[in-house]
Amino acid sequence: MSTAPGWPATLRHGEVTVRPLKYGDANAWRTARRANADWLKPWDATVPPGGGDRPATFRALVRRLDRTARAGTCMPFAIDVNDRFAGQITVNNIVRGSAQFASVGYWLDRGFAGRGVMPVAVALVIDHCFTTAGLHRIEIAIRPENSNSLRVVEKLGLAEYGYAPRFLHIDGHWRDHRLYAVTTEECPGGLLRRLLEPQ
Repeated sequence: MSTAPGWPATLRHGEVTVRPLKYGDANAWRTARRANADWLKPWDATVPPGGGDRPATFRALVRRLDRTARAGTCMPFAIDVNDRFAGQITVNNIVRGSAQFASVGYWLDRGFAGRGVMPVAVALVIDHCFTTAGLHRIEIAIRPENSNSLRVVEKLGLAEYGYAPRFLHIDGHWRDHRLYAVTTEECPGGLLRRLLEPQ
């Protein structure tokens, strides 16, 4: 059993549930990744030469993520919409000590796009990071061409704080990213509340 703050956790709002990724997601995960391969490829992280190996199977991926979650350095969530697997959102690179920050990455099955699923999932996870997990700052890095992800941070009101040339290895190359962040002081009522408040 994990002793990491905030893990495991299941978070819900409306039709969206965010819960730990598990071995039983294998078929749904593989089906979604296969069906959305072309749509996700431009945004998928890749490993540069000499950067280590990617898990060869879904089971190996879950095993690796579970190990890092128990160590308190990540929180790997699945996203369900009305109890159907819809994607993944992961809190990565959790740093404790004087920093108390992490980064968030995510992907969504195209069949669920345009329904407001990802802003709700990201808001749930960031609120969880700030409350139960006790983190202070969350960052999201997005390729400038990724208009769907840019809309997510725009809807949540995250501030852009920088531009990082050749920041992450994505789709086989080092890619530039726009950098967004939010701290707990910036959303005292929570990001989900901010998202749902009428403008």
